[in-house]
Amino acid sequence: MPKKILIVDDEADIQKLVGLRLRKAGYDVEVVGSGLAAIEVIRDQKPDLVLLDLRLPGVDGFKVCRQIKEDPALKHISVIIFTAVHPETVPQQIRQCQADDFILKPFQSEDLLERIRQCLGEAPGAPGE
Repeated sequence: MPKKILIVDDEADIQKLVGLRLRKAGYDVEVVGSGLAAIEVIRDQKPDLVLLDLRLPGVDGFKVCRQIKEDPALKHISVIIFTAVHPETVPQQIRQCQADDFILKPFQSEDLLERIRQCLGEAPGAPGE
């Protein structure tokens, strides 16, 4: 059964491109564009991993990440922050929200896939199963 990944980003181009690449790699992908929608989907579907932008309408990515990691029923879900905000400006907040990893936009799709595989405990180059 393919691993489920939730993409949380308010940019349609990012949603489309990353979603397409992850589906091609064998993952089951869901996409939402706001923090509030993300929280609902995470609680309902319990994805294996969340790709989470920081700048979101309503509830920002830091708050979403904290809600995941502070909830005993959800804290096992891996969270990768993917953002255009340079981490030198927000490293303490990334650590405080307990994200599993982060990647800067723009990024290489192979780098993103490798980080996803690492967070999911998959072998390098393994399909999303």
